[in-house]
Amino acid sequence: MRIVIAGGHGQIALRLERLLAARGDEVAGIIRKPEQADELRRLGAEPVVLDLESASVEEVAERLEGADAAVFAAGAGPGSGVDRKETVDRAAAVLFADAAVRAGVRRFVVVSSMGADPAHEGDEVFDAYLRAKGEADAYVRGLDALDWTILRPGQLTDDAGTGLVRLEARTGRGPVPRDDVAAVLAELVDTPATAGLTLELIGGHAPVSVAVKSVAGN
Repeated sequence: MRIVIAGGHGQIALRLERLLAARGDEVAGIIRKPEQADELRRLGAEPVVLDLESASVEEVAERLEGADAAVFAAGAGPGSGVDRKETVDRAAAVLFADAAVRAGVRRFVVVSSMGADPAHEGDEVFDAYLRAKGEADAYVRGLDALDWTILRPGQLTDDAGTGLVRLEARTGRGPVPRDDVAAVLAELVDTPATAGLTLELIGGHAPVSVAVKSVAGN
């Protein structure tokens, strides 16, 4: 498969790129800074320099041509303000989805956040983040041209992955290593039977492949 990842230098995306390249997929990571390119190459991924905050739908669609799947893993990140929650976490996700439709890429996986909700209340930056992610998720769900799956991890940690997770429509809150989020994403990309599902993810007791097959109905 050829898989294009938005937010290619993010902590989850870097792990995902390594996993996908190791299993023989052709991986491209969209990055904003040229100096990040070498790290992607070391992981076996093709760096694509493009700023999703200023690019047009046509420019992004051009980078998605020929892909079998697209993964939105971009985020404004900690330390960013309300404005960038809007321009990255919402608008860039919408742009990437529209570009996938234009490029004819049906398989579309979103890294969202537990608690994402367009109606989330509050005035803090994290409240704005949850609203932005919720609005982006709602937009993607409305696109019939995409076979979308939305993944909402719990509290992200840098602990070593265990390969054991809980993946359900509702899990309740809990931590999950970024390693395991990447492993679940790699399985989801390759499991189109999960299309149309919004899934929460925390650490658990089921091996990743078993957890994904379970939600896919296998």
